[in-house]
Amino acid sequence: MTEAERIEKLETIIAYQEQAIEDLNQIVLAQAKEIDALKRLVANVTERLHSLAEHPALVEAPEPPPPHY
Repeated sequence: MTEAERIEKLETIIAYQEQAIEDLNQIVLAQAKEIDALKRLVANVTERLHSLAEHPALVEAPEPPPPHY
């Protein structure tokens, strides 16, 4: 293998690695956005649960036990 062929092979490998890194970066950015959205959703649900806990009249009463107890 000549030196020019080796250099071309290395440049090709680097180009594929750069593309793979860019693809992975885009995936990480998309996941970060999704995680942020899920964190906001969990925070909203948690807040609603806390507000329900503060108002027991809004929470359904537990079912009475069956007659055979």
